[in-house]
Amino acid sequence: MSTSLQEGAAAGAAAPPVRGRSPGRIAYERLRRDPAALFGLAIVVLFVLMALAAPLLTRLNGWEPETFDKTAIDHALGGVPKGDFGGIGAEHWLGVEPGNGRDVFSRIVYGARVSLLIAVASTAVTVLAGTAVGLVAGYFGGKVDTVLSRVMDLVMSFPSLIFMLALLSIAPDANRVLLLVLIMSMFSWPYVGRIVRGQTLSVKHREFVDAARVNGAMGPHILLKEILPNLAAPILVYTTLAIPANIGTEAALSFLGVGVRPPTPSWGQMIDNGLLWYQVVPTYFMIPGVCLFLTVLAFTLLGDALRDALDPKGPGR
Repeated sequence: MSTSLQEGAAAGAAAPPVRGRSPGRIAYERLRRDPAALFGLAIVVLFVLMALAAPLLTRLNGWEPETFDKTAIDHALGGVPKGDFGGIGAEHWLGVEPGNGRDVFSRIVYGARVSLLIAVASTAVTVLAGTAVGLVAGYFGGKVDTVLSRVMDLVMSFPSLIFMLALLSIAPDANRVLLLVLIMSMFSWPYVGRIVRGQTLSVKHREFVDAARVNGAMGPHILLKEILPNLAAPILVYTTLAIPANIGTEAALSFLGVGVRPPTPSWGQMIDNGLLWYQVVPTYFMIPGVCLFLTVLAFTLLGDALRDALDPKGPGR
């Protein structure tokens, strides 16, 4: 009996310890098994690489986005592109713009750069501002929470699109990219602020936060080292879902004529111009529309999958 116990003890000691999987590892495995997440990630990577490589792609194509090719359009027909499908061919891979002959492919890749830059920058400002306000409001509570919560309610009560149109219209000569980032962020930060505030109210009463206070930790240390890391999942999910919303907002503002101004390319601006030609050259309207649709869909699928993967109550854990 004693020999068998000793052998069992030795076998148990020799066996490697069983380690639990980290939440990040679990989320990664769930994302890797999700076809929608993989599809969304592939499309996002494709458009990000296209935006980053825009100068290289236009060199390969041979046409800058502001260059006019008058030989590619038929002046007798009012500027209709020569050839089928809007002039698509070896010279112009996605055809040319009706009326001026600018290369559609070059404007699409530079439009991706502009749209992603504005969307990512405005999302970053929104998340940083909303996270800071939400942390302070949720942690300190009392009058601080009351004042900051009323400010968030006030900003959320504005009809954002109407105010965006008004603010962008009164500054026609300003840097449009910077102005779009600031104005879009101005009306978006309270949404992440309320999410972070609610999570902070829950986390600040946890045992590890009380232990940090007992050990002498002050407010900034508790906020940044104890509470904020535990809010990473909802903040990350909000960030992923806010990017497609901001891409759509930028495209809508450019479509309405108050966003990015020519000659800077924008998908919304191209869709707006394409409305004048959709019966004659439908490809000019469809190409930026498809790019916008795929980008928004990809980020939305990725955000939904990330939310499900990080949900501790989700199935399959």
